[in-house]
Amino acid sequence: MFIERSFGDVTISTDESRLDYIFIHNYLKNSYWTPNLPYGDLIKKMKHSVNFGVYLQDQQIGYARIVTDFSVFAYLADVFISPIHQGNGYSKMLIKTIIEHDDFKEMNRFFLRTEDAQGLYKQFGFKPLSNPEMMMER
Repeated sequence: MFIERSFGDVTISTDESRLDYIFIHNYLKNSYWTPNLPYGDLIKKMKHSVNFGVYLQDQQIGYARIVTDFSVFAYLADVFISPIHQGNGYSKMLIKTIIEHDDFKEMNRFFLRTEDAQGLYKQFGFKPLSNPEMMMER
């Protein structure tokens, strides 16, 4: 379901026509979790995700995406606010919008991975895996 939610001058939207792919790519290719991300890989990831853009007036300043089956499982990925706009509560607005979205608020399992933002996500009910021995990766 398409959404657009405003918080004063900030809008969070799933309208993909508003996404600034170059801005997103420039940030992610320099991030610790997707260093040197090829542009084509970004487009493929975005095509198979629900994309959330964060806009200050009409300029994109942040992004997040959800990989999901829309029933049981959701994975929150590639969350960021541009460095010059960090510290203004925009990431909280973004996470709140995502977890309150009709498609995700009843999700049985909502996962994410972070090296440095546990404090942000704990505010929204995220916690370490309760049974990590049940999870596997390759």
